[in-house]
Amino acid sequence: MAPGKKGILERLNAGEVVIGDGGFVFALEKRGYVKAGPWTPEAAAEYPEAVRQLHREFLRAGANVMQTFTFYASDDKLENRGNKLSFTGAQINEAACDLARQVANEGDALVAGGVCQTPSYLSCKSEADVKAIFKKQLDVFVKKNVDFLIAEYFEHVEEAVWAVEVLKETGKPVAACLCIGPEGDMHGVSPGECAVRLVKAGAQIVGVNCHFDPMTCVKAVKMMKEGVEKAGLKAHYMVQPLAYHTPDCNCQGFIDLPEFPFGLEPRILTRWDMHKYAREAYNVGIRFIGGCCGFEPYHIRAVAEELAAERGIMPAGSEKHGMWGAGLEMHTKPWVRARARRDYWENLKPASGRPLCPSLANPDGWGVTKGHADLMQQKEATSKDQLKQLFDRSKSH
Repeated sequence: MAPGKKGILERLNAGEVVIGDGGFVFALEKRGYVKAGPWTPEAAAEYPEAVRQLHREFLRAGANVMQTFTFYASDDKLENRGNKLSFTGAQINEAACDLARQVANEGDALVAGGVCQTPSYLSCKSEADVKAIFKKQLDVFVKKNVDFLIAEYFEHVEEAVWAVEVLKETGKPVAACLCIGPEGDMHGVSPGECAVRLVKAGAQIVGVNCHFDPMTCVKAVKMMKEGVEKAGLKAHYMVQPLAYHTPDCNCQGFIDLPEFPFGLEPRILTRWDMHKYAREAYNVGIRFIGGCCGFEPYHIRAVAEELAAERGIMPAGSEKHGMWGAGLEMHTKPWVRARARRDYWENLKPASGRPLCPSLANPDGWGVTKGHADLMQQKEATSKDQLKQLFDRSKSH
């Protein structure tokens, strides 16, 4: 950490608002640097300029945290289902740490090293096997001296607890996020109980990321907070949701939606939706507020602008953005100039422009999770016979 910078716990203990960044895998997939399916982060080593630029855009938007682009960078995920890369997990993780640090040093940002759920856990490997995978990633984060650690995107609290137990051995601050909604994890453990287990395992910051829209995630974190307080424990709270509306999702979240992942654009939240999200998260006591899949820099800028008074600073990116559409005062058309006001954008109900499309979907929801044969992973590529079985099965759901 650069001299003079306050650490994550120092900031949160002082009641400061910490703004996270957005969703790198989705953002870089749209830009042509990540493959949908494996969602692995080899771009950190293959196309460092693309990753660096996205970090810079989030920093300019107001983010205080540069998360290393190490999502799904465990060796078992990098080698899963025929995925063949020219870089090792260690090379990807090291490159990601260097990029995050370089950009963090350009502003008042911290570097967070992240680990997430593993194919090995889904395949019922032992606790020791899964922890060894986390430890291998952790060795790079220690070598590169990241400022704090995040265990994120866990569907099962058991695996998240294992991750926290490994991460806390470094002595660095540990945050832990589950990708769950108000119904709890995939084995039915409530958000409150999940949070209690994570805090007892050693996490100082707990919360939710991905899988659900902002207001759903805020509700889940509120339940976590209530559970922790009821247990007589203390923690800080974070939320990094999707930038997609998900009112029709079941407990598995947006990956069950038929539009996932290539048809989600009609569900994207507007920047004005993000103002409401940021305020709601702040009001329930969450102080680490960021985003996950679908979040672009302008979404994070909206979060930072909404909380500018509490933070005492506007993001650099607001130089090119009039608050509540003020820049439209300069538009050539009078009916567009008439939209340069807060009440217009706060009360707008955006049309989709798709008159033949439904407003809600029917999630697939095959009802399987860790321990089911369908979720056993393999190094070999998915065979044509395996795909045919899946295609036939999907027709019956």
